[in-house]
Amino acid sequence: MTTSFLIRLGVAGAAALALSGCALLSTPDPVQTYRFGGAAATQGAATIASPLQISLRRVEMPAAVQNDRLLSVTGAETAFIGGARWVSPASELYTAALENAFVTQATQVRLIGPRELTRSTRSLDIDVRSFEARYAAPGATPTVVITIRARVLNLPDRSVRAERIFTVEQPAVANRVSAIVEAYDLATRDINTQIVAWTEASAA
Repeated sequence: MTTSFLIRLGVAGAAALALSGCALLSTPDPVQTYRFGGAAATQGAATIASPLQISLRRVEMPAAVQNDRLLSVTGAETAFIGGARWVSPASELYTAALENAFVTQATQVRLIGPRELTRSTRSLDIDVRSFEARYAAPGATPTVVITIRARVLNLPDRSVRAERIFTVEQPAVANRVSAIVEAYDLATRDINTQIVAWTEASAA
């Protein structure tokens, strides 16, 4: 093996290492974080003297949407919206939004969050079936679709007292991330308002 070949090999290796180092030190694409369901501080609804206490079980969401990614669906194809994340897992943001909806809107029941140890004779079971931005065609303006199965259970036998499927479709005003996030926020508020009213009517 000649000296000139070894020199060329050394130079090539050094260049490869330099390029590798550049790749490792390169700045990743910026990611903007968003939230939904955050309401401004408002006075809670006027409740009755002894509201029925109903415990909220852990909210269930599909694996693809329970974390911090925003899911888009076009026909049979799915993808995550690039450059955007929820500031916290979607399951946590949704749980907080639902709890806040009960605080500000419910008058007959008091929702007991998963972290509270208060006993109750009813529980609210929330199963989020879809939580996604749907596109009719690539590049079109999407519609945020949220579908939730809600059940009121008797305790301690966990028999079903009432059950209903809720679906809200909220079109975004444009095909940009901020508009899609706004549609998520509006859809969440809408569906939670319906769930609060239905729970109060079903649990009493």
